[in-house]
Amino acid sequence: MPKTLASIKKSLDSNLGKRLMLKANGGRRKTIERSGVLAETYPSVFVVELDQDENAFERVSYSYADVLTETVELTFYDETTGNIAIGQQ
Repeated sequence: MPKTLASIKKSLDSNLGKRLMLKANGGRRKTIERSGVLAETYPSVFVVELDQDENAFERVSYSYADVLTETVELTFYDETTGNIAIGQQ
């Protein structure tokens, strides 16, 4: 099944409030890894509230196109076992 922006948004809508690990392209061969909670989804972007003990920022936002183009990879955690529940969205 090909991924579309609508299917990515629908998938993220169903995972609101869940913990995740985020890998983003930081430019110049840098990869940024952050953990937090999927806080909100909007028509064009989604917001992740970051863990404060690890990050200087409180929140970051990315577009669904970032996930589609694999600039951002999201990995959700299973809250019951603590293991990875869903791989790359």
